Amino acid sequence: MENNGCSTSRRMQGEMFEADSHDTETRNSDLEDIVHVPHDPLLGDSLNEPLLSSSSNPRVDSVKDRRPQRPTLRGQDKVSVGEAGPTGEDDKFDNLVAERSSFLQACLNGTNVLAGVGILLTPYALAQGGWLSLSFLVLFALICLYTGILLRKCMDTHPSIVTYPDIGQAAFGRTGRFLVSVMLYSELYCLTVEYLIMEGDNLANLFPFSDFEVAGSIVTDRQFYVAFSALCFMPTVWLRDLSLLSYISAGGVIASWAIVSVVGYVGAFEGVGFSHSSGTLINFSGLPVAVGISAFCFCGHGVFPSIYRSMKHKNQFTKVLIVCFTLVTILYGVIAVLGYTMFGDDLESQVTLNLPRSLVSSRVAIWIILVNPFAKFALSMAPLSIALEEFLPWNPKSKEFLLGSICIRSLLVFSSVVVALAIPFFALLMVFIGSFLSIMVAVILPCLCYFKLYGRAGGISSAEVSVLVTVLLIGFVTGIVGTYSSISGIMGNITDQS
Repeated sequence: MENNGCSTSRRMQGEMFEADSHDTETRNSDLEDIVHVPHDPLLGDSLNEPLLSSSSNPRVDSVKDRRPQRPTLRGQDKVSVGEAGPTGEDDKFDNLVAERSSFLQACLNGTNVLAGVGILLTPYALAQGGWLSLSFLVLFALICLYTGILLRKCMDTHPSIVTYPDIGQAAFGRTGRFLVSVMLYSELYCLTVEYLIMEGDNLANLFPFSDFEVAGSIVTDRQFYVAFSALCFMPTVWLRDLSLLSYISAGGVIASWAIVSVVGYVGAFEGVGFSHSSGTLINFSGLPVAVGISAFCFCGHGVFPSIYRSMKHKNQFTKVLIVCFTLVTILYGVIAVLGYTMFGDDLESQVTLNLPRSLVSSRVAIWIILVNPFAKFALSMAPLSIALEEFLPWNPKSKEFLLGSICIRSLLVFSSVVVALAIPFFALLMVFIGSFLSIMVAVILPCLCYFKLYGRAGGISSAEVSVLVTVLLIGFVTGIVGTYSSISGIMGNITDQS
């Protein structure tokens, strides 16, 4: 009887294993139909093959294809797994972003990306929208954490999906890739422009000097400092290993918390005080500004795939996101409350502009702000740089490739200087970036891509569908209102100046 029971048990286990294997193959077959990308004559042959193997046994494919295969580009020959050697496309792709970052380094990179210019803007958002606008800060933190996890799930459908544009193309073909690329790179590029503007404004405030003439053109102190800052950022932009950037990120994270500490010190010990603790509960006319800034504060999704790709242990990425979003939400909340209780409705777009200039602590705060973008500029520029480097025909280990990489990244920095010198509206530009670009990149597109990739395969429960629809509604409504408000404000200021 005992032997018969063991035999029956083993037979039942075998049947369960076969059923599970059949279910797995069916599930992969469903995803295979979804994650198929047509040929794209405009964007080249990138991802023009099915992203999931057509083999009937996905386990065999996973053994044969351990490494992510780099999708071919226009003008390049396709490289199979067996043919990819030391100089093949697989090797080229593996060297674009090194997989060396530890859990701590990934946390530093992620926190550094999220804790950006929002440190200066969240007090202004609170002054515009009132105390209840803090709820939008928490709301967008939760939404963006959720959509960050969705991006990771989309990347996990197949190792060939390694960038945000890859996700867009896997879900919606060439149209999806084009839309994601335009939104993503526009947001990150605008962010680097804002860093230069912030550097120029604060350096001009700290070390002002008279205008001077160069080749018949008048150069102001702010314009000079914008160009000077770009030259200082240049060496960090040339770095291609995110594990090296994490050491710079450590300084950026420390600088972010130091700004909060200095502002709090000025309020508590330098005679400024916290006399505006009552404040305004809610200001409906200023809510679009508060919403746009809140959305902008938590948009690091353009860099998340690069951080995920650079990690040694990718299964820890969700924990990395939780740590990063928790720390940054606390950081933003504290600086917002401190700034609003110190200066009330009179807050400038950057809280440091309200600090008394005669105080040494105010100058310390400005110096911290000047150091902070050194840790963020390169990370924000990295995805666009890597995308452009894919078109270089040389092996990544060759001198030609390194020289081409330096030229591409240097030209990007130079162009951002030109744009920074032509943009006069710091706060309104931030609201536009947050309401339009950030909400598209961090809220709407991740939900749409995830729903497209997993919905037809039965991988989304009815409860999660409800969550996705709710997040999309919040994104569309807040995005439309904030974008309209920011564009109206920019046009109004242009009219006033003319």
